[in-house]
Amino acid sequence: MNKLCRQVSIESPGPTIKDCVFSFEVPVPDVPPNGARIRVVCAGACYRIRRSPSISSVSSTGSVSSLSTELSLDQGLGGSVVGSLPRSSGSFSGTCNMPQSPAHHGVRDGALFPGYEVAGIVESLGAEVEDNAAIQEGDRVVLYPYDGVPHGYAEFIIVHELKYLVKIPDSVSLPVAAMLPTGALLAMNTVFNAHQYVEDILHQRGENGVCKILIVGTGGLALWAMRIASHHFKDTKMRVQLTVASLKDEGFLMAKEFKTVNVVQWSEDLYERQLIERTTDACNGEVDIVIDFGTTSRSLHRSLQCLSKGGVVFMCSEVAEKLMPKFSRLADERQQRIKAVDMGTIEQLQELVKLVGNGEIEPPPHTVFPAEEACKVMEKLCNSEIQGRAILQFYDAD
Repeated sequence: MNKLCRQVSIESPGPTIKDCVFSFEVPVPDVPPNGARIRVVCAGACYRIRRSPSISSVSSTGSVSSLSTELSLDQGLGGSVVGSLPRSSGSFSGTCNMPQSPAHHGVRDGALFPGYEVAGIVESLGAEVEDNAAIQEGDRVVLYPYDGVPHGYAEFIIVHELKYLVKIPDSVSLPVAAMLPTGALLAMNTVFNAHQYVEDILHQRGENGVCKILIVGTGGLALWAMRIASHHFKDTKMRVQLTVASLKDEGFLMAKEFKTVNVVQWSEDLYERQLIERTTDACNGEVDIVIDFGTTSRSLHRSLQCLSKGGVVFMCSEVAEKLMPKFSRLADERQQRIKAVDMGTIEQLQELVKLVGNGEIEPPPHTVFPAEEACKVMEKLCNSEIQGRAILQFYDAD
């Protein structure tokens, strides 16, 4: 195919959120022999930590060279590509303040995080795909964010192997499905990593013992973790106590709706000592496990202060890589551990799809926006003006 489609690139926002959305053209890719071409319908608003220096090599327009120049100046900082729309002609547009750390006001609660989330429809299969393959044209699918996943969301994307696609049951809408491959999957893997620690603690404390877990943040990551943990530990007969430390008022109200979870608000207007005391009071003492999606030094320091001796903090590997060197000594002094969690497996994604499809896990609140409004969406996300997840819709599947 010689058609072009317009790709929307969202650079990771810094302290100033202005003009960080770009548009440029890429060719519609040919279908790989053993793979498929997917028409993207929805995508979760995520950003990319690492940028590709070869972004201009996949574009047929010279105007992208200005983007490539900017990217080469800032290889170490994260960008994001979250969507695209069809377009027959046009050029790169937009200017962007050089991005800085995404862990700033409005983003630190996990409302916006690095990743790749795509839900769509199989448009074409490769010539060498068998007729009885598990994936067929017209199937609704999500794409597992494998190593080498395409650089961003275009109207059409390809996968070279069908094993990276997971079919979506009719009971799961494509906007909900788009939330699963990164945010929900990372949350699930974090809860699964905490499982053995929970089992050991409950075994040590006997039949009446309780394990206390603190989940930090009320963005998409924490809201998924709250729901998945509630489901995963439901058979412990109330011996696992979940508490959410909310970082903003809206998240406080959302978390409070989940009746089996305690909520404590981490207001930035209070002193650290007050927040720590408020948290330990809400949890009836120090907690055993912290799942911290707060992404800042301040939230991690606070989490360690709320954690018992011998306790463990779980956080996503992208953030842990930066924060662990700063806090490893403090954790050692307090006989605590900080554990980095990577993205989950495709088997976990398959299980997650099944649990959501069966109604065993309820997805968190989300709002669907036209992809044309990506600029406004990013601004709203960074100002904490969107509850739950933001989903960009590129194509009306109906």
